[in-house]
Amino acid sequence: MERTIFEPEHDMFRESYRKFLDQYVAPFHPKWEADHIVDRGVWLEAGKQGFLGTDVPEEFGGGGVDDFRYNAVVTEESTAGGYSGLGFTLQNDVIAPYLLELTSDEQKQRWLPGFCSGEIITAIAMTEPGTGSDLQGIKTRAVRDGSDWVINGSKTFITNGILSDLVIVVTQTDPDAGAQGFSLFVVERGMPGFERGRHLDKIGLAAQDTAELSFTDVRVPAENLLGKEGLGFIHLMQNLPRERLSIAVGAAAAMERCLAETTQYVRDRKAFGRPIGALQNTRFVLAELATKTTVVRVFVDRCIELLNQDKLTVQEAAMAKWWSTEEQVELVNRCLQLYGGYGYMREYPIAKAYLDSRITTIFGGTTEIMKEIIGRGMNLG
Repeated sequence: MERTIFEPEHDMFRESYRKFLDQYVAPFHPKWEADHIVDRGVWLEAGKQGFLGTDVPEEFGGGGVDDFRYNAVVTEESTAGGYSGLGFTLQNDVIAPYLLELTSDEQKQRWLPGFCSGEIITAIAMTEPGTGSDLQGIKTRAVRDGSDWVINGSKTFITNGILSDLVIVVTQTDPDAGAQGFSLFVVERGMPGFERGRHLDKIGLAAQDTAELSFTDVRVPAENLLGKEGLGFIHLMQNLPRERLSIAVGAAAAMERCLAETTQYVRDRKAFGRPIGALQNTRFVLAELATKTTVVRVFVDRCIELLNQDKLTVQEAAMAKWWSTEEQVELVNRCLQLYGGYGYMREYPIAKAYLDSRITTIFGGTTEIMKEIIGRGMNLG
């Protein structure tokens, strides 16, 4: 089905980004997977070519265009190439709104130029060893001490955790205030007491650095408070829909990639004297998966339009996130089955897709949490 959400300028941007991936990512990604981390140089090149901070004002080195379709292009093409190590989507889709909407003029001057150039790699630290989707269970504390705040606690499963130079840390600032007792602080590389723990060994996303972070009496100046004290939880809730749509965009692109590769495989692979694509079971499976992939794509594209219009609701973003990722996991599993034993071999892209896809129904809020969000929004009693 023809996509209608993009304009010629987005197509040109897509072609430029594809060339960037071909030259600066494709030759090196296998090594990054072996090393479990990408080279910082690829961030600097992405910044140089204008692929970071497309919605950041030009005065800070950004693209100056508030249009999520450019973000979608970066996510889709990175996913289409299987380049799971790139953390650009986290930087552009998740962190950018915090640094654009919650920062003072001084903070913008301090952080945004490096954000756009690739010199500052960012992360957000929400999840803790004892708390997953239950953000109100966060125990990391920030206590006021004169003109500073002192942070103690630990975080886990932090994407860009090893490379990050700037981390938005979700902390508890008033234990007695419930949801009003959380605040966001920017912790920067080199601050005493801020340490990176284990570089976590995941079953998928091999080139993406994911780490544990610890904070021991980390003294953060008041100037690094992000947004308003006590409104951290609200700030998170305002930005999570965009993060969840970003995940859905990646899921839709992953489905299209796996379906295309599997379709070509069943045309080439022969069994019983003919292509396995000629078998009725294969045709039925792929017909079903093609239909689901198309429906996911149409819904996600509509959500992109709504986000650009500031009309995407929390419930709609949750719908897009859980449904697209569950469909992604099912599609990859069923495609792998069509490969037979070869699907279990790491040399085949479907095997990598199988490992990489499993996290999508978990990060950004589990499927169960997404359904809870949708259900609560239905006023069922």
